[in-house]
Amino acid sequence: MIRGGWRRAAAAVLAVGVAVALVAGCTPKRSSDDRPAPHRTPVTQGAPAGFEAYYGQSVDWESCRGVGDGDYQCAQITAPKDWSDAGAGDIELSVIVRLASSGTAKGSLFVNPGGPGASGVDMVQQAASFAVGDELLDSYDVVGFDPRGVGRSTAVRCLDAAAMDRYLFDIPSAPRGTAERTSEQQSSAESFARACDVNSDGLLPHVTTESAARDLDLLRGVLGDRKLSYLGYSYGSYLGATYAELFPKNVGRVVLDGGLDPSIPSAIVGARQAAGFQSAFDAYLANCLAGSDCPFSGTEANARQQMGDALAAVDASPLTASDGRKLGADSLVTGIVSALYSEGNWSSLSSAITGVLEGDADEMFGLVDRYYNRYEGQYLDNSTEAFSAYNCMDYPADPADVVEEANAEVAEKAPTFAPYWSSDVSLCDAWPYPPTGSRDEIHAEGAAPILVIGTTNDPATPYEWSAALAKQLSSGILLTRVGEGHTGFNKGNACIDDAVVAYFEDDRVPDGDLRCEAP
Repeated sequence: MIRGGWRRAAAAVLAVGVAVALVAGCTPKRSSDDRPAPHRTPVTQGAPAGFEAYYGQSVDWESCRGVGDGDYQCAQITAPKDWSDAGAGDIELSVIVRLASSGTAKGSLFVNPGGPGASGVDMVQQAASFAVGDELLDSYDVVGFDPRGVGRSTAVRCLDAAAMDRYLFDIPSAPRGTAERTSEQQSSAESFARACDVNSDGLLPHVTTESAARDLDLLRGVLGDRKLSYLGYSYGSYLGATYAELFPKNVGRVVLDGGLDPSIPSAIVGARQAAGFQSAFDAYLANCLAGSDCPFSGTEANARQQMGDALAAVDASPLTASDGRKLGADSLVTGIVSALYSEGNWSSLSSAITGVLEGDADEMFGLVDRYYNRYEGQYLDNSTEAFSAYNCMDYPADPADVVEEANAEVAEKAPTFAPYWSSDVSLCDAWPYPPTGSRDEIHAEGAAPILVIGTTNDPATPYEWSAALAKQLSSGILLTRVGEGHTGFNKGNACIDDAVVAYFEDDRVPDGDLRCEAP
């Protein structure tokens, strides 16, 4: 499966200062003009039996810096490692609060950027305005948090940078489709899974979306909110929907942007994403051919064939980048996918493809590195490890007939990427713990109205998923953004933005489903 993430979607619009912060790691630092943390009385009513002390804990807030304007407070909040056993030990959850600009907050607005594995602390610290928009920054204390297993929270740890490079970029020596290649890939998957288990101190079986949703309720209580206000992007929509299923009476104002259909199996998720990226690639081709500096020529069908030929060429004879990495078809697909998260990246994609056609892999590897959040040979976070951990615990193994159905769908609906999209080897088959998640509809009976945003040509979370999630939720309302790119809020569509802001600011709920045409 392709992961969703705010850095890829935001890459074309984030300020230079944000990019500098990403490179520097942007470690929270005490500010010289500290503004006191708001007085927050924990809400312990309704805490799970045996876990009341976690909900009632006091928090040692420290002033910290963000990239944009505003006052920020950071803290570590203690959570149980195992929500079924209060005596099984503790983990830490990293939290940042960007205090309301007005000085008087309506409450907390929790934000999750997706992944799974993306850092909410980074998102709020480095791009708070991008995360929620200026109007909501004025009236809410915006809370970014790293879910368990992620970033500055108690994290999944697997490989150092050099070993991660080998895991992600080494190309098997055996030809594609052979038993020997499968054996090489299986050995690599087993080594990675084993390293994650050895280096994560018993955390892996507890890195699940259900546990993360229980953590989110804990954060709500500790920060003193009786109801949850939440904005979840991409995978964050699944986290939010899971929360609503577990705690429907605690739902306040919840927006799920770029919805996931929780009922479809893993292989079908991957197939639908392949079709989504094919659709986005076709839209890119149409735009490219109509403009200048396009690496392709002729009709759209001609251009798709030229891309297919380029993929086949690097699969047969990989290009060597200046850092020694080999660009084969798998990495080339990753680079293309990375750019397709946002229409604003299309010119960069054209330039990178031109480089590949001329035998230069460096610019395409720049797009690949953006996908993995890699900079100058180092990984700036653990998103790849956390992504693997969550998915291997959340998704049960698919039966053979479902895998066959998915492969057929990819071949039909994503012909450009089909030869390189799937593998006979699944990392999760090597994972040291069996999955505990299931694929079921989420209804959240009794929850307050929940807004679900879907973008019609979203490649990573296809529109049909948002529509399905809104229909499943007993109080779901679908907001349709007609357009390109991943997710819909704060992307320049005033119709979507106004509806979301009115919902959070004034508790105004649309009368029914809303369709917002492209501006």
